[in-house]
Amino acid sequence: MRFKNATNFRDLAANVSVPLRRGRLYRSDHLGALDEGDAVAIRALGVSRVLDFRGVDERTSAACRLPDVQVHSLAIEPTIVQVLSELMAAGHKLTAADVVAHMQDTYRGFVRHSTHRFAEFFGLLLESDEPTVFHCTAGKDRTGFAAVLVLKALGADDDEVTRDYMQTNELLQPATIRGDWALPEHAAKVLYGVQPAFLDAALEEIDANWGGMQDYLRVGLGLGEAERQRLGPLYLEKS
Repeated sequence: MRFKNATNFRDLAANVSVPLRRGRLYRSDHLGALDEGDAVAIRALGVSRVLDFRGVDERTSAACRLPDVQVHSLAIEPTIVQVLSELMAAGHKLTAADVVAHMQDTYRGFVRHSTHRFAEFFGLLLESDEPTVFHCTAGKDRTGFAAVLVLKALGADDDEVTRDYMQTNELLQPATIRGDWALPEHAAKVLYGVQPAFLDAALEEIDANWGGMQDYLRVGLGLGEAERQRLGPLYLEKS
């Protein structure tokens, strides 16, 4: 699957050996730049539900262009662009290490401040197994963390989770998601990709504050035994 204006679109089942049902969960960058061909092709996959992690301004400036779908907002407001913009405005010469550190803070923030959004995300997934796209703007951070949580909840191992997460670096074309602000090239290279260090920051936050991934899924995200027993049949192939 290759779409001109949603370059980070992919089936969540594509990079894992755990038997996820294909054609049920897709992750993507935003759907606000789709041309007619992209939209027709994505709808032909049967997609009928969109779960959107973008903030208010992001959604307003690039509304979903996929017709006849139900869009659910799970808004997590972006912070990294504002932080880096303020640093540059103050005369700070951004280094790649600066961007890595601020990206790590962003990922810690997913756990500290947005756990309720990821709990809502799972609540929607538990309602039905209709073909679904979940996305943010670039489909790499908020979406990437959501994909990690789904894959771990469905039994994927750490290597598989990392492989899916890192595929963004092969697929995402930054030209499709850049705004009207300029970063130094070395800083942009960090911002428009993913690194294990970003994800590790979130996982360390989970370990420190929730006692590990399984407790985070169970307590933080509301995936108790009954919910896990429903989730598997919805998104895993029958044995």
